[in-house]
Amino acid sequence: MNKVNRGGFRVGSGRKLGSGSYGEPTTVIRVPKSKITDIRRYIVRKQSYNIDTIFTAPSEPTNQPLPLFSHKVPAGFPSPADDHVEKKLDLNDYLIKQKEATFFVSIKGDSMIDASIHDGDIVIVDRSKEAKIGDIVLASIDGEFTVKTLAKHLSHPRLLPANSKYKYIDVTEGMMFEIWGVVTGAVRKFK
Repeated sequence: MNKVNRGGFRVGSGRKLGSGSYGEPTTVIRVPKSKITDIRRYIVRKQSYNIDTIFTAPSEPTNQPLPLFSHKVPAGFPSPADDHVEKKLDLNDYLIKQKEATFFVSIKGDSMIDASIHDGDIVIVDRSKEAKIGDIVLASIDGEFTVKTLAKHLSHPRLLPANSKYKYIDVTEGMMFEIWGVVTGAVRKFK
C-alpha cells in the first residue's frame, strides 16, 4: 500500500513571509461564520479609504491672475520665456467651473498613485457633474469616504483603486453607497 504524505508542515510550502497584501506575517483566527463578511468589509475599508480632509471652495474665490507663458517649456533645458507672456491665468477660473458645487478633498495614502493622485494632494470635486463609468469620484460607503475610479461589475457599481496593491470595492446590497462628486483636478505642492 502506498502511503501519501498529506497535511502537516512541509519545508518550503505555503506563502512566503511578507508576500501578502500587508507585507507582514499572518496568523489564523477563528471567528463566527456570521461575522466573516463584516470582518472582510472592515479590512477592505481600512485599506481603501483615502480621504484625509474635506473642505469647501470659497464662495467668492479671490482673483489673483498670474502670468501664463504661451511658450511650451521642455523639461530638459530652460528657455528664456519673458518675451512669451500673453495672458494671465487665475487658477480659480482654470480649476473651478461651478464654484457653488465645488469643494476640495485632501488625500491620504497611495491607493490612487497610478492616476497621479498622491498622498497629501488636494483634489477638486464637482458635485454638479454626473458621474460616468471611468470617472474618478468621491464616494461614501457606509459613512466612509474614498476616492476611486467608478466602474461596473454585472449590475453593481465597483470602485477601482489605481494601485495594484489594493483590491477593488464591489458595492453590494445592504451597503450605504453615495457618489458625492466627480474629481476634476488635483493640486500638488513640491516644496
